[in-house]
Amino acid sequence: MIQSNAKKFNGIPFSILDLAMINEGSDAAQSFKNTVDLARHAERWGFNRYWLAEHHNMQGVASSATSIIIGHVAGATKTIRVGSGGVMLPNHAPLVIAEQFGTLEAMYPGRIDLGLGRAPGSDQATAYALRRTLHSNGEDFPEQLAELRSYFEHNPTARVRAVPGEGQDIPIWLLGSSGFSAQLAAELGLPFSFASHFAPAYLMQALQLYHQRFKPSKDLSEPYVMLGVNVIAADTDDKAHYLATSYMQQFLNIRKGVTGKFKPPHEDPEAAFDEYEKAAIEELLEWPSTIVGSTDTVKRKLEAFLEATKANELIISSGIYHHADRLRSYEILSEMMS
Repeated sequence: MIQSNAKKFNGIPFSILDLAMINEGSDAAQSFKNTVDLARHAERWGFNRYWLAEHHNMQGVASSATSIIIGHVAGATKTIRVGSGGVMLPNHAPLVIAEQFGTLEAMYPGRIDLGLGRAPGSDQATAYALRRTLHSNGEDFPEQLAELRSYFEHNPTARVRAVPGEGQDIPIWLLGSSGFSAQLAAELGLPFSFASHFAPAYLMQALQLYHQRFKPSKDLSEPYVMLGVNVIAADTDDKAHYLATSYMQQFLNIRKGVTGKFKPPHEDPEAAFDEYEKAAIEELLEWPSTIVGSTDTVKRKLEAFLEATKANELIISSGIYHHADRLRSYEILSEMMS
């Protein structure tokens, strides 16, 4: 199931991507409380789905046990679709993922999405700790995907069967930040979600590949694309840019290879960053997939992004330190939906 009864903006639904960020001065327990609170608000506000992303060995991200958090969110909500954005399949045995998501689907029927990526979501040392086979570098992802999909098929003669999992119709999405997953999703006739919120340079190329090579399947009759967008919205442009300094710090730290908890916004953004950092931030904000501003600014830029990409759905990530401000950012987006 691609869409629920979500509200729409210019004919398309909005969804939410959550990394369960751990704020400086806080902990994972509070992060999970914030996640559940946001998911409940998102359900009332008419968002289509709520996805959580798998990351490891990151002090500021609490979503490492992704399937457990998905179950926690699904159990705290009633109608919104909940899923992974995504599960990094090379980190896991396909059978384990089939059983985990089969269990989730049995608990919350018709509400679970399985989004899959082929990156480790971690550094090399952590990948070793996950007992992942490193020599493949994700090259065997198509084979892993085929094995995973086979466990959802009804096959009473199979020697290994996923219970729960077998016979369940769980939507599988392929996630990517390059052309590899775009081509594979097209070949298999699966919905595709592109990480334009952190890899915008490859966006148009990936979209072209997916649309040109798409083959209809029993899962999907025509292409369906969901794009990631960073949106930090507030009641004024100045307030939004102030809030965005938390995301800017995270972005710069990732570039430097520095890990840590999510930092509060800077009172004086002009004095907070050196000239090199300011240039990197300007580059980040030039891309249409990072949108910061008031209602009017965000609405105008989202309309331009949709006009350029023809996306079927947007999944919004909002790196905002204070929970109340993050709620307000998503509330502003909800007010744009009919």
